[in-house]
Amino acid sequence: MKTSFYAAIVAVILFGLLGSVYIVREDQTALVLNLGRVARADIKPGLHFKVPLVETARVFDRRFQILETAPERYLTLERKDVSVDFFAVGYISDVRAFYRATGGEEKTANERLAPIITDSLRNEINSRTLQQLVSGDRNDIVVKQLTAINEGAATLGMHITDIRLKQIDLPTDSEVIKQVYERMRAQRMQVASKLRAEGEEQARTIRASADRDQTVLVAEAERDAQKLKGEGDAEAARIYAEAANRDPSFYAFQRSLEAYRTSFSDGQSVIVLDKDDPFLQYMKSDR
Repeated sequence: MKTSFYAAIVAVILFGLLGSVYIVREDQTALVLNLGRVARADIKPGLHFKVPLVETARVFDRRFQILETAPERYLTLERKDVSVDFFAVGYISDVRAFYRATGGEEKTANERLAPIITDSLRNEINSRTLQQLVSGDRNDIVVKQLTAINEGAATLGMHITDIRLKQIDLPTDSEVIKQVYERMRAQRMQVASKLRAEGEEQARTIRASADRDQTVLVAEAERDAQKLKGEGDAEAARIYAEAANRDPSFYAFQRSLEAYRTSFSDGQSVIVLDKDDPFLQYMKSDR
């Protein structure tokens, strides 16, 4: 019985010791609740003690955290819809205020912090045109509103160090995106027309050059052909003259045969001549 009694006492003591000790890491902060009320806050890293069953320790991460939200729609200075996707980087700066405002729930903190950021960004986006928003310095939008954002974040026990705009889009149901597509289509059509006109001009230049080269080549070929033909005719005339000088009667006979062949080439020609016509002298028989 005494052994069991002592064992129970030891167990209670160990349970009390374990329930009274908690550890805070270097990247954490903590607070102690006494019957649900904050008794101590901003507890530094190390080994700490609390009253068992009466006090409860809540440990929180004090490293930088990223808050991401769904893309928010805004109106630009010219009343055009834009969808802005962003994320915020912050940390818990006052654990007491953080617990009182959110109950220690990060999800609740994000839900309450998101409207503060979106409303502050709206002031900057509403004062800019679409072109300034897309092509301008996005950090300038954030810097001007970071102080106001942190004033609202301080009520949640948080501090925002940076906000980054990931993407700025035109909503798919907005008339602006249709106008942008039409403008892009018109620009592409203009470029295509310019390229087509340049291509046609180059094609005309190439065709004109080819036609000119063709004309020159044909003229040169005809010139050479006429020259060769003239040389051939001259050579033929020389040969005929030579042949005529050597044997005038044979030359006359050959010329007559060529005349006969030309006259009766189709086989149906009829020539009416006097019987004593010189044209028929080689057709007469000596008998």
